[in-house]
Amino acid sequence: MKLSKLIKGLNAEILAGTPETEILSVCCDSRKATKGSLFIAVHGTAADGSAFLQNALDNGACAAVKTDRAGLAALADRFYDHPSGKLKLVGITGTNGKTTTVTLLYNLFREMGYECGLLSTIANYVGAYREEAINTTADPVTINSLMARMVDEGCEYCFMEVSSIGVEQHRTDCLDFNVGIFSNLTHDHLDYHKTVAEYLRCKKLFFDNLPKGATAITNIDDKHGLVMVQNTKAKVVTYSTRSGADHVCKIMEQSIDGMLLKIDGIEVWTRLVGEHNAYNILAIYSAALALGANMDETLVGISRLQSAPGRLETIRGPQGKTVVIDYAHTPDALENVLKTLRQIEPGRELVCLFGCGGDRDRTKRPEMAAIAEQYSDRIFVTADNSRTEKTEDIMAEICTGFSPKGRTKAICIADRAEAIRAAITLSQSPSTILLAGKGHETYQVVGTEKVHFDEHEVVAEIFKQI
Repeated sequence: MKLSKLIKGLNAEILAGTPETEILSVCCDSRKATKGSLFIAVHGTAADGSAFLQNALDNGACAAVKTDRAGLAALADRFYDHPSGKLKLVGITGTNGKTTTVTLLYNLFREMGYECGLLSTIANYVGAYREEAINTTADPVTINSLMARMVDEGCEYCFMEVSSIGVEQHRTDCLDFNVGIFSNLTHDHLDYHKTVAEYLRCKKLFFDNLPKGATAITNIDDKHGLVMVQNTKAKVVTYSTRSGADHVCKIMEQSIDGMLLKIDGIEVWTRLVGEHNAYNILAIYSAALALGANMDETLVGISRLQSAPGRLETIRGPQGKTVVIDYAHTPDALENVLKTLRQIEPGRELVCLFGCGGDRDRTKRPEMAAIAEQYSDRIFVTADNSRTEKTEDIMAEICTGFSPKGRTKAICIADRAEAIRAAITLSQSPSTILLAGKGHETYQVVGTEKVHFDEHEVVAEIFKQI
């Protein structure tokens, strides 16, 4: 495609090449430039892309343009021939539940015989082919290139996490969503958005931009649920576990192995547990029906699903000790998991191990301490991707949220592996030990480096020794 055709009508300034230059690929990362690439320089949050122009040219780029974030999205969409319009695209936004919901939808529709793609925090899938993900919502070039591959591989559906930061930075511009889902809005990302109002505005923008033929599915049990869709042009569908809605779910019974739900009056067993997972299942059920799936087939498929990796993942050990690994890294998510574990196993000691990420929202640190104190019998405060902050400083901020009584049951151990060992070995029998915050992650971010760290491996080694 000629550069002139690619940038026609867009706010783009040519930095290198000519309007007649033939473009074979596009990139917004100079390190990914190859022979025939168009390098798209964008003024980002950390740096101005123009500063990397020479690096892109040295790597083989034949042309370069400077544009804004909206221009980047439009260029990527145009180069890949609007792939989102050739898929049935479902996006979910919310503080918690995004990864679980899109993963369940991906697995559900594959179970029903459809080829699908998945864009999530954990990984991206083109059909059955898996690639590691870097951001919850990738850059527009990555998104559109993956969707173009999905189209080439015969995928009919794509299920995608949509972050508030991704919306605000125009990463989802030009994408043709068929269904948008809102899960909930709680405390997170205030290091970026600064206020809850701004956080809400960015999430709401996703629904404001849905086209008339789309469906907006919202959780009306969340106080922001109806606010999210008040200005959307899309058809609104509501879901709830408490009150009248288009789709309603009730938990009939539950254990550590699963729960019996009644969805729109029909009972279905699922291997997932907890009220938050009842909401996740209700969201995927609502989305499946909005996409035209058969109700009975959908419910049968739901009964076969397992949770996303690192979400309430149970590892049973000796002496009646059970470890639960979960990605919960926000106050609301931690409370959901601890409440669930307390409800389904009330007679066991409940141990909570958690930390908070460095260089991220600091205001949630004491909140998470207060929640851990409320629901746990014993608490271990430790590292969780400390980045460029000192782990000891993060732990000190967390501990400001404990009451004097809470401090007596909390132990601070900076080394996460040693904290896990202490949590398991010092717990009573029987006990449930929640390892919160890491979930599917197999690394720790220390400084600016990723260091291998897999809680599954740590737990397995400890269980061998006790």
